[in-house]
This record gives sequence, structure tokens and C-alpha cells, in this order.
Amino acid sequence: MTVGVEIWTDINCPFCYLGKARFEAALAEFEHRDQVHVVHRSFELDPTLPSDASGPVVEKIAQKYGIPAAQAEANERSIGAQAEQAGLQYRVSGRDYGNSFDMHRVLHLALDRGVQDRVIDALYAANFADEAPLFGDRERLIAVAVGAGLDEADVRRVLESDEYAAAVRADEEQAAALGVSGVPFFVLDRRYAVSGAQPESVFAEALRRAWADQADSLQVVGAHGAGVDGAPDEAGACGPDGCAVRPS
Repeated sequence: MTVGVEIWTDINCPFCYLGKARFEAALAEFEHRDQVHVVHRSFELDPTLPSDASGPVVEKIAQKYGIPAAQAEANERSIGAQAEQAGLQYRVSGRDYGNSFDMHRVLHLALDRGVQDRVIDALYAANFADEAPLFGDRERLIAVAVGAGLDEADVRRVLESDEYAAAVRADEEQAAALGVSGVPFFVLDRRYAVSGAQPESVFAEALRRAWADQADSLQVVGAHGAGVDGAPDEAGACGPDGCAVRPS
């Protein structure tokens, strides 16, 4: 028996970075972890951005919400504190944002080559922890992907063509069919779903339920304002309108 986990995500999304770490912490304690198969699915937070677009995250947050730059910076510090608690590096200033379509195509290549998890970790680190900008720089993307185990010629071939474009669109169409409006969004065996960077206990419960195979249709774990342990649902998530930030 195996449990298939699909994670809809975007490299722009800080809560996807955080949610992956929390899910993996729960998975590490799961008795049947060796029978869990994880695949990362594509979700673009802003597919309308030009392919070479990039810019400062804090400035974008301030403009989107009509808030002072100081408040946007405080939001970044709050996410940074949560990342630190999860053992993740997170730069609270100087990050950029941009179109992620090519990154999703590279992640599909990585899935075919058996190194998807390594490549998505490398992209997260490049975006959230490294000083060098990631978006709008094809050579930077290639270097990160190759450093995570992909062949340079393969990566360049994909980026110079429309290869895997249909796979990205298929992921996004499936997300729409499932009603996904924000990421990260975790689906376990198409029976249980977890929305947002939930606490480890929620992911642990979802894994247990998926292994027991209790549901006949998709059930959301940790929804409606409460986690499975009765604690408030404080998960963060990113959607087309931005990222929800909770206090650290």
C-alpha cells in the first residue's frame, strides 16, 4: 500500500516553503513514511507577469495592499520568524518576485528525471535564502537546476522550447477543478486535503487518515478555523491576491 501526496505550490510563495518543511517534519515521524510518494504540482500566483519580470517583494506587497513599506517589511519579518522556527533560512529583505512558469516547467523535467524534490528545495533556497536574485535571470535558473542534479543540456532544451508547458497547464486545470484558490495545497490520495502551511499535527493527522483510507470523497483536514487537535487554524497561504500573514 502507498499514499500519494500531491502538493500544489509556487516558488514565489513563502508559505509553500514553510509548509513543505512542516509536512516533511510530520512525514519523518509517520510510521509508513517509506510508502508515501510525493509529487509537486504547478500553481502560478501571477501568470500574467511577463516572463522576464522581476522586482522587490516588499515594494510589491506595499503596492498590492496599499500599506506603508514599513508594514510590508514587518510582514516579511513575521514570515521569517516562522521560517526560523522550522529550521529554514529566510532573507527578510532584498528578495525579488517574478513569473514562475519556466521554473514549473523545469520542475516537471526534474520529476521525469527523479530529482524533483531536490530541485524544488534548491529553487526555494535560491529564492528565500540566497542573496542572488532568482527571477528574470535564465542563467541563474539554469545554474540552480544543474546544481540540484539536472543535466544542463536538458534544462536549456526545455527553456528554449515549450516543453512541459502542457504539463504545467494540466496541473493548474486540475487545481481549478479541485477548487484550489491558494497554495500550498496538499492532496493525499485524492481523499484528504490540507490547505496552507498548517501545523505539523494537521499533516500528521492527514497522513494517518489517508493510510486508513476512511474517506469516499475529498475531505479537508484542519479546516473551518480549527486544526485536528482543536487548536486555531493559523496556517498561512498565498493566493492571487497575495499572502496571508499571521503573527509569529
